[in-house]
Amino acid sequence: MFQVVIHGRGGQGVVTASELLARSGFAAGRQVQAIPSFGSERMGAPVVAYTRFADSKILTREPILAPDAVIVQDPTLLRTMNVFDGLVPGGRAVVNTRESPNEIRAACPDAPAESGRLATVPADDIVREYLGRPIPSAALLGAFAALTGQITLEALAQSIQKVFKGKVAQGNINSANVAYQWVLDHLGQEDQGAPGGIEHVDVERPATSELPIPIAGVPEVTNA
Repeated sequence: MFQVVIHGRGGQGVVTASELLARSGFAAGRQVQAIPSFGSERMGAPVVAYTRFADSKILTREPILAPDAVIVQDPTLLRTMNVFDGLVPGGRAVVNTRESPNEIRAACPDAPAESGRLATVPADDIVREYLGRPIPSAALLGAFAALTGQITLEALAQSIQKVFKGKVAQGNINSANVAYQWVLDHLGQEDQGAPGGIEHVDVERPATSELPIPIAGVPEVTNA
């Protein structure tokens, strides 16, 4: 079983990210489970979601205490809680930040120490180029795909198209593709972050009315 914990704040699409991750695993023929967990449902409050992949039926529904991977959607959480708590030896992590992996390790001793197991991605910058607002879920899932190999870009694109439509779907797919390539290009470059964000990409943004509104919760996805 491969277990993932996603940390973020209300309004960042944490629960949607967990659902997309589960759908992408299911597209690859695996058994999946996505469970949101809320301390508070207020906008900006910390939110955690759990996703599991397995090759056989998933029987447990408990919170994940020993994740194989962690996704951090909001870097401010690094200063307020140990988002890497319980990460298994050899586990991997994706963090939405312009800082380098070594800068994150200096601030968070429990972050993965091995080279190539901690990916920092300027997901907010990437998503702003394609959607005009920082909802980094799709970009971080693209980074997760590159770092872990647990899902493919193709499966992620299919999942995005089932949840979103039109320009919003394409913007999320583009964001995932850019973040995927970012990780491949920077993996193992432990001192290299993105202090200036990403180079400008000339894209067609959706109208504000077309943008998704993050929701507090969605039905649990189990063996979807």
